[in-house]
Amino acid sequence: MKTVLLWAALLASPHFALAAEPPAAAASAADAMTEAEVRKIDLAAAKITLRHGEIKSLDMPAMTMVFQARDKRLLDGLKVGDKLRFKAVHEGGQFIVTDIQAAQ
Repeated sequence: MKTVLLWAALLASPHFALAAEPPAAAASAADAMTEAEVRKIDLAAAKITLRHGEIKSLDMPAMTMVFQARDKRLLDGLKVGDKLRFKAVHEGGQFIVTDIQAAQ
């Protein structure tokens, strides 16, 4: 009986975690921006082709692909060859850029 109580206390301890990611780490991964280079812009369709690094929040390796811009204004002032950082989500079967910032 003492062994069962000891295990129950151990498993309930906040210091014991089985492959659980700390909440702060999970939130920072979702908020992380990805480095990219603009390959093509289609303002009329609000689409942008990016050669990007790994997108950890989407479990996606580095590649070149087309993204839909959530807001056309995100594409204002961009040109082919620009280096940037961006955030994207996967919604309704599409990959959508939600934020773009100039690379630093």
